[in-house]
Amino acid sequence: MTTPDPQTSSTLDRADSRVRNDDSFAGAWRGFIDRVRSGDLGMLPVMVGLVLISVVFTALNPVFLAPNNLVNLLFDCATVGVISLGIVCVLMLGEIDLSVGSMSGLASAIIGVLWVNTGMPLPVAIIAALATGAFVGFVYAIFYTRLGMPSFVATLAGLLALLGLQLYLLGATGSINLPFQSDLVRFGQTMIMPDWLSYLLAILPGAVIAITGWRTSQRRVAAGLSPLAMQIVFAKAIILTLALGFAVWYLSLGRGLPWMFALFVLIAVALNYGLTRTQWGRSMFAVGGNREAARRAGINVNRIYTSAFILCSTLAAAGGILGASRLASSSQQAGTGDVNLNAIAAAVIGGTSLFGGRGSAWSAVLGIIVIQAISNGLTLLNLSSSLRYMITGAVLAIAVIVDSLARRSRVSHGRA
Repeated sequence: MTTPDPQTSSTLDRADSRVRNDDSFAGAWRGFIDRVRSGDLGMLPVMVGLVLISVVFTALNPVFLAPNNLVNLLFDCATVGVISLGIVCVLMLGEIDLSVGSMSGLASAIIGVLWVNTGMPLPVAIIAALATGAFVGFVYAIFYTRLGMPSFVATLAGLLALLGLQLYLLGATGSINLPFQSDLVRFGQTMIMPDWLSYLLAILPGAVIAITGWRTSQRRVAAGLSPLAMQIVFAKAIILTLALGFAVWYLSLGRGLPWMFALFVLIAVALNYGLTRTQWGRSMFAVGGNREAARRAGINVNRIYTSAFILCSTLAAAGGILGASRLASSSQQAGTGDVNLNAIAAAVIGGTSLFGGRGSAWSAVLGIIVIQAISNGLTLLNLSSSLRYMITGAVLAIAVIVDSLARRSRVSHGRA
């Protein structure tokens, strides 16, 4: 029988001790610090930005954090936020869609013309608007994948064409008022979720994290791997549940949680599931990270680009429908102004990389909250829109600089 080497045994004991320590909260914290140092910032910058924005505007005007003001902010987040979810998809591939604002305006016009002017049922008008968005995205994909037209040029041409079509549909009047008592308008202006349902939805994410973590740990044990640190998983679930529960309670002091914002979050959840739990999502990250390597791995690259452009344009149409419900009208102003800027900026500010290969549906959610918080805070201070544009542009520039520096750090640490 071979006698174990004392030095080897000591080394193995120390290694085992380090593994156990890495399963502790201290180990998790060290892992987080290492990821940040290597450039994997995740959503840390936008979370810090939200805290700073809240502190500054609350100090200048305490109304900023009033429950009803936050409810109005959430209503406003949903319209452009849905558009930003589509932008996340194309940015992850290193492409861009500059026509999302015009597409949302065209969808708004389609709703007004078909529903109000021609008397078609509202569901038919909504389906027509979404189908138009999907068709436009498919055309962009053909231009890019078959004709080699850069997405910047194709969507810039689409911006002008869709804007012209919107003006043509609306005609000389330029505006169509939607029935104020209709379900669509009430959905965009007054419909609030019941408190019991809001609390139930606040509990659900933490429960999903805990159950998913436990099942993953069991599968790892069955495969002969080390289990997950369940104390960390449960701690994350508890913290998230408490945070969401407090948010719902605070909003209930005012009007409550808007159905429109809940729909926005539901779409974000569906997109996040698609990006993180499906083969399509893995292919999106692969193509965005290295197109040629993805092609050599057997991924249908053209199909991935097509799906991204179609999804982006369809979500832009959905945002236009929500915008029409919010404003109770379809007008020539819908989709113009800073809609393009805010939709793209929200995705980038939230953490989606302009270089492709990195992004999340939650980046659009957090990013649009940042942008709307800036807009809302400046409005409460009675400051001009010119200052809002300048501040939003500065925040966007900072986000891109942080993304570039983080990418350099990831490259230097071999994590790009």
